[in-house]
Amino acid sequence: MPLSTVSTAPLAPTASLAPTASAAYTDLEGLRRQDPELADVLIGEVARQSDALQLIAAENFTSPAVLTALGSPLANKYAEGYPGARHHGGCELVDVAERIAVDRAKALFGAEHANVQAHSGSSAVLAAYAALLRPGDTVLALGLPYGGHLTHGSPTNFSGRWFDFVGYGVDPESGLLDYDQVHALARSHRPKAIVCGSIAYPRHIDYAAFREIADDVGAYLIADAAHPMGLIAGGAAPSPVPYADVVCATTHKVLRGPRGGLLLCGADLAERIDRAVFPFTQGGAQMHTIAAKAVAFGEAATPAFTAYAHQVVEHARTLAEALAAVGFAITTGGTDTHLVLADPAPLGVDARTARARLAAAGIFLDTCALPHGEARGLRLGTAAVTTQGMGAPEMARIAALLAEAVRKESNVREEVRELVGGFPPYPVR
Repeated sequence: MPLSTVSTAPLAPTASLAPTASAAYTDLEGLRRQDPELADVLIGEVARQSDALQLIAAENFTSPAVLTALGSPLANKYAEGYPGARHHGGCELVDVAERIAVDRAKALFGAEHANVQAHSGSSAVLAAYAALLRPGDTVLALGLPYGGHLTHGSPTNFSGRWFDFVGYGVDPESGLLDYDQVHALARSHRPKAIVCGSIAYPRHIDYAAFREIADDVGAYLIADAAHPMGLIAGGAAPSPVPYADVVCATTHKVLRGPRGGLLLCGADLAERIDRAVFPFTQGGAQMHTIAAKAVAFGEAATPAFTAYAHQVVEHARTLAEALAAVGFAITTGGTDTHLVLADPAPLGVDARTARARLAAAGIFLDTCALPHGEARGLRLGTAAVTTQGMGAPEMARIAALLAEAVRKESNVREEVRELVGGFPPYPVR
């Protein structure tokens, strides 16, 4: 569902922002008077988001209420520690905000404990490792060539430097997770922890199967649910909470909150997780972000968000079918989530060239590894366009625009502007 039902024309970088504009654009005119150089950057980004297709799977448009909390005076407050046990005075009100965020997260996901202080998804994963592992421990996770995250063992990341990662993969033909391979590797390497989760896997993960494998080898199970967490909140994807020892997630993406991290666990690991976040891996909590997380958790508990989450999945399936119809090869043959992995090779173009052509047309998305060979594909997501209020007809039109832009059959930039202009992310009220 769109954030509002009233439309307005896209904003140009130098356009005047009317005082009736959404709270998303709080006093940018005032900022322009004080700091015109930075204001031009912010206003330019308003224009970019307003006249281009945002198909990056990790991005979304937060509500004006979330943005209001992010820009609140809570940004001024230092609050090292946890509610009732801070290292600074004057934390009585921010303690209330954090307790609200924690209680809402626990209720939303059915978890015994929630930590809402992690600054990002990577920070949440780092805290989970810090709580459960020691340097040199063996960890089993999805290999980076198959959609694993940097925190799943990249040699350029703390995970690959501090721990001994073993990567599992997917079936090269179907692109689906090979649970038999995961089980065999677990029995062979006896990892201290198994990580399940991906940045580019469009199908549901069988958390129960991972739990059985972890139990068989005496390993912790860590679910990195950064991408599907919003779908989980809306009942459109299975939850890892009943199966994983620790669930790590982001609060943006489909969840439509501020950029930040979240950890969920049982009561038995609560103290270890909290101490791993603070004081081990982080300092002061960002209380404005925590307040914005609380707003997002409250929004995600509504029937409107449940409907939204299911629409996101329906639109992703429609988009995948439409992309296949215009010539793209769709990894795994479809999707269960907000993610679509499309190979442009049948159109005679590699993924990096396709991405550049699409960006020139005002269509923004990512590339990702494909499960076969060294090829890369396009990774698309439907969370943002669904927030804008687009539906099935628009998914078909988006697929056609992608094919035209990739093939360079015509300049579709104005068509993209026309399409997005009918669905502004933050309309004037």
